[in-house]
Amino acid sequence: MHILVVHNRYGSAQPSGENKVVDQEVNLLREGGHRVEMFERRSDDIGAMSLLAKVAVPLRVPWNPAVRTELATRLRTERPDIVHIHNVFPLLSPAVLAACADAGVPAVATLHNYTQVCPPGTLQRDGRPCTECIGSTPLPAVRHGCYRNSRLATVPLAVSLSANRRRWWSGVERFLCISAAQRDVLVHAGMPAERLAVKHNFVPDPDARRTDAGEHLLYLGRLAEAKGVRLLMAAWDEIAASGGVGVPLVIAGTGPLEAEVTAWAAGRDDVQYVGLYDTAECQKAIARSVAVVAPSTWLEAFGLVVVEAMAAGVPVVAAGHGAFVELVEDGVTGLLHQPGESASLTSCIRRIAGEPAGNREMGEAARRRYEQGFSPTVGLDRLVDEYRTAIAGRSAQTRDGDTRASRGDGNNR
Repeated sequence: MHILVVHNRYGSAQPSGENKVVDQEVNLLREGGHRVEMFERRSDDIGAMSLLAKVAVPLRVPWNPAVRTELATRLRTERPDIVHIHNVFPLLSPAVLAACADAGVPAVATLHNYTQVCPPGTLQRDGRPCTECIGSTPLPAVRHGCYRNSRLATVPLAVSLSANRRRWWSGVERFLCISAAQRDVLVHAGMPAERLAVKHNFVPDPDARRTDAGEHLLYLGRLAEAKGVRLLMAAWDEIAASGGVGVPLVIAGTGPLEAEVTAWAAGRDDVQYVGLYDTAECQKAIARSVAVVAPSTWLEAFGLVVVEAMAAGVPVVAAGHGAFVELVEDGVTGLLHQPGESASLTSCIRRIAGEPAGNREMGEAARRRYEQGFSPTVGLDRLVDEYRTAIAGRSAQTRDGDTRASRGDGNNR
């Protein structure tokens, strides 16, 4: 196939699971013999813009006409079989949908979060789940300043959601949800169920796998409230007060809570804050883990670090909601704790670190789960199947349209 991937890359200052997924899918498709090209923008480029251009960025979040023209021209010239859309915020905008329609090229879109029904895409406010905007206008998000704690910054996202909702729903042949949990939320919100398919992210087979009991517990991800970082610190303090679990907690990542985590970890023997790891360092840290901890307080649409742990044969302690409940089989491939509850998280950490035989069995089961559901081979097959379904759907619509046009439906009698 000939595929054009559309993506606005997130800033490089902080790790982006979405950027990683896009890059891995592009490489996988190319290795599978498909022709893949990119149409992208980079949020990093905003910093080098003129003052006038920076001021214009929020104004073009709902609609960027220059992007429509550029992409439509490229599509007419190159004629790909399909366009695969990922992120369009802030420099691309939903104008990419109009470009696909202009050129008559079918589009699929991977939904990496909940931006179709929630302006910031998190379904969370003040550290708690929030669904105020589902089924209504996104005015509550503006009122609460849900994006970056700013009403002004939230306005472009809210306007885009309201103005382009129907365009998304009619302009995309297949929406690829990255978990069944995410799909359920979006169907409940009114998105067309027949266009929503579940296509889990895949993870490349890592170079490093666990070969022993492990030497630390690992948190790997963004240092943010929604990721459960403060919950983890509270649980670990409780564990430390009762004598610990025999191994330290390693925290790797960066984010808005970095200063708080740094201060909390300073001078402790049972905690190591190591900053931001690159891909190779992440793989090594996971492979040396007793378990990976994923205590998110928001409804994760997927949870890439969970599957990365499975690939390395490492069990997970994860919050029992969102996508985690379909990724982690409680007591088999890891443990699920009550979301937002420190005592439950504490109990699960003690159990997974204190039962070596059970931990080993869960790690082996996690690896089998990875091979069956999240390997590159499985990922490629499912992705290409969705492309074919979308192309067939567009072809059927075109045939039906041509048939109706040739009949005239009696309008010229």
